[in-house]
Amino acid sequence: MKTQSLKLLLLLLGVSWATTAQTIHPDILNKIWSAYWIAAPQTVPQAYGVYHFRKNFELPQQPSDFTIHVSADNRYKLFVNGNVISQGPARGDLSYWNFETVNIAPYLKKGKNTIAAIVWNEGNFRAEGQISHRTAFVLTGNTSAEKIVDTNPTWKSFSNQAYQPLSKGVGHPAYYVAGAGELLDFTKTLPSNWNSENFDDNQWVTAERVGWRGACPKGISDINNWMLVPSALPEMEYKKQYFSAIRKVEGVTLTNPNLENVSWEIPANTHVKILLDQGFLTNAFPKITFQKGKDTKVGLTYAEALMDADALKKRQILKNNRNEIEGKIIVGRKDSLLLSGKDSEVFESLTYRTFRYVQLEIQTGAEPLTIKEISSTFVGFPFTQKAQLQSATIDFQPYLNIGWRTARLCAVDTYMDCPYYEQLQYIGDARIQALVSYFNAGDDHLARNALNQMEHSRMAEGITLSRHPSFSPQQIPTFSLWYIGMLQDYLKYRGDANFIKEKLQGVRNILWFFEKYQNPEGSLRKVPYWIFTDWVENRKGWSNGEAPYGKNGSSAVLDLQLLWGYQVAADLESQLGMKAYAEMYAQKALQLKKMILQKYWDASKGILADTEDKDVFSQHANSLGILTGVISPNNYAQVSNKLLNDKSLAPASIYFKYYLHQALVKAGKGDEYIAWLSDWKRNIELGLTTWAEISEIEHARSDCHAWGASPNIEFYRVILGIDSDAQGFSKVKIEPHLGNLTQIKGEMPHPQGKIVCDYSQIGNQWKIQIESPVEGTFVWKGKTMLLKKGQNQFKL
Repeated sequence: MKTQSLKLLLLLLGVSWATTAQTIHPDILNKIWSAYWIAAPQTVPQAYGVYHFRKNFELPQQPSDFTIHVSADNRYKLFVNGNVISQGPARGDLSYWNFETVNIAPYLKKGKNTIAAIVWNEGNFRAEGQISHRTAFVLTGNTSAEKIVDTNPTWKSFSNQAYQPLSKGVGHPAYYVAGAGELLDFTKTLPSNWNSENFDDNQWVTAERVGWRGACPKGISDINNWMLVPSALPEMEYKKQYFSAIRKVEGVTLTNPNLENVSWEIPANTHVKILLDQGFLTNAFPKITFQKGKDTKVGLTYAEALMDADALKKRQILKNNRNEIEGKIIVGRKDSLLLSGKDSEVFESLTYRTFRYVQLEIQTGAEPLTIKEISSTFVGFPFTQKAQLQSATIDFQPYLNIGWRTARLCAVDTYMDCPYYEQLQYIGDARIQALVSYFNAGDDHLARNALNQMEHSRMAEGITLSRHPSFSPQQIPTFSLWYIGMLQDYLKYRGDANFIKEKLQGVRNILWFFEKYQNPEGSLRKVPYWIFTDWVENRKGWSNGEAPYGKNGSSAVLDLQLLWGYQVAADLESQLGMKAYAEMYAQKALQLKKMILQKYWDASKGILADTEDKDVFSQHANSLGILTGVISPNNYAQVSNKLLNDKSLAPASIYFKYYLHQALVKAGKGDEYIAWLSDWKRNIELGLTTWAEISEIEHARSDCHAWGASPNIEFYRVILGIDSDAQGFSKVKIEPHLGNLTQIKGEMPHPQGKIVCDYSQIGNQWKIQIESPVEGTFVWKGKTMLLKKGQNQFKL
């Protein structure tokens, strides 16, 4: 492949040219690989299964570079001479199937070496977000010097029959699609040290080739089950951790409760329950080391929180305070083990579990059992929190810490709505998650990955899927409108105009879809699929997250979202696209804006109604009315007061409050922002360590939804007042909303460094210090002052 062509492909895939071009040889992206996809023979291609692969090879000396590319369907863990090197692949779809690139030279040595992998396919039990073709594994060397490790029939394989799926479900009524647990039978053949160079693999069978030719990079062949592309993501972060407390024990007395150095003796023929508390929610691979205990049965149950026992009998979710365990029971995802009684048997789950609480239920047989270790390994995208905020007036840290943990647990190899129940990358969630990443970490890897994957999900009708990757397609047309907003956000805060420009045709396709359902005046009618806006319960007209429709089929909330989409698209086209599209979208927006005001404005109440019938009202319609300019500044005061005080309005949930708060700030209420944090304060009072899915926190299904982490944006954008004022944050606008604060200092990452703001009131005078890597403006009580690059000081 020509160098420029390679560079273009890497850029389109969101892969850094600077860090990748030197490690990926052009042939890897331009030619059929010399390596084949391989599988263990006599296996059912799409069925559940766990497989081991290994190859020995000789090296005359330790190399300084030995780069390989590796992938699998569904997942793999790669070892070199017993060391874990890589886990993957990052989730994608068959048209964009990721491979990881790793330099394994530091783990190689002169003489005999072993490269090995465990590969598993969860078949019909796999998580909803896991797309699959069939079980297979592939690995190739980057150049001819590394081809010795290519996957082909020189590799050995072993089909591990000790694993079986423990069927899906979490023991209570909730939508759960995050995969099955593991049933691991240690009494069956389970090879130990199989990934080391000293293992005898003579009894293993030769791996068989999958297909009649080598693996194919994307675009090289007309028939290709996995279209291989380089992963745009770095290796995930892994960190060992221990439980913080034993909350309850039944059936045994633990003489050594030290959780970092356990030695628990469980007598023979004993039934034991041990409830462990991590102290906070986490994503982690649990690990337990057992000794002896032949025929012992071990069950592990993982939960975000314990549930009220009486409510659960009525098939209701009631959690109340997450720190409390009395009168509650644990239900959740499970693993099950049968021990063989060896001196050391180690359970470590293949996929991570999400938990705060873990209950061990143990039934020993005729032989006592010893537990020698119980720990876990945290996994997450390797974000680094670079934003900081301190104030002598208010302690913001609990909000920031919980929001950051929530965002991190909802970010592994994709953004996720929630790690426990779904693990799906929804657009509505991801828009807020991406902004949290920009403002707190200054990192856009997952955002670029999400934007690419959403683009890849596009239907022939024009809209994207609501979530992707997902093996069951789901359509939420309104989420496609938020996707347009994600593109605008990226351009505003991160730049890279070419990356966004390539996606403008997709924007046009989305709006083309909606145009087909607009009547002559512009209002939408009979838009198909799930028209989700927000989770609003027990309010007239709201059903399954959809806003009310009038007798004539119209909906103000839906029309307003389309208006917003036209306005954002017009802005993108005017900056990067075609003038004709910009003018067309601007004209369509103007028509729709006039229609909405005429159709839905209720002069007697001074707010927008949800329908033309003007019998139901919401915070959603009026928030969007302010954000789109349908509501004029002359009416900001009355509408914002209604938004804050009128309880008859259908309320925004913790998710949609991101848009409600933006509208209130635009309406001049930004100094009141801290007073709007009641949902988040209630989460803290109820012992959550991440933000719940909905505002009805006691009854929330999920305890971890990153769409609630908007304070990690707005503490910096609203209170400190830091915002981008040009493409790629090339200019900054700082307009603080301090309310009753008399001192606050904070900083956030910027593409060219960091922005630091320090505000202190001394008597009647404010001392302002601002450090910025770019020029911009500073707005103080309506007065605008210039900011120069570097240090700025004001006394006001």
